[in-house]
Amino acid sequence: MENHVLIKKYANRRLYDTEKSKYVTLAEVRLLIREGRGIHVIDVNTEEDVTAFILTQIVLEEARQKNALLPVPLLHLIIRYGDNVLSEFFEKYLQQILGNYLHQKSAFDEQFRRMLDLGIDLSGMAQKTMTGIAPFAPFMDFFTQEKDKGKKE
Repeated sequence: MENHVLIKKYANRRLYDTEKSKYVTLAEVRLLIREGRGIHVIDVNTEEDVTAFILTQIVLEEARQKNALLPVPLLHLIIRYGDNVLSEFFEKYLQQILGNYLHQKSAFDEQFRRMLDLGIDLSGMAQKTMTGIAPFAPFMDFFTQEKDKGKKE
C-alpha cells in the first residue's frame, strides 16, 4: 500500500490526507488518483472502509459538472435491475473491459506514432536519394532538352 494514501473521513464530510497532514477536497483526491496514486478512505467514527463511497462521489461530482455520466438508457437499466444482474457485471467484467480498452487504445496510439515516424523517415530517405542523383543531372537534362526542342519546332 506504499502507493496508496490513507484518507480519514470525518462526520462533517471532511477528508483528511494523513500523508500531507491536511484536509483535502474531493477535487484534490481526484488529482491524487489521476497522478497514479491509490486512496484508501476510512470513516473515523466507525473505522469502516468507505473508499468506494468516496470514489463514487468523485465520479458523480464530475458527472454533475459535465451534466452527464452514462447514457440515460443505461441508467434506467441500472435502476431497473439493480443488484440482481448489474452488480455481477460491474464486479466481474467492467474493470476488465475498461482495462482492455485502455490497453488497446495505448497500443493503437503507439502504432500510429510509429507510422508517423516511418513517414518522416521515408521523406528523409527520399531527400537523400534526390541528392544522390545530382551527378546524373546533366544526363537527365539531356532528355528534357530534347523534349523541349521538339515542342519548339
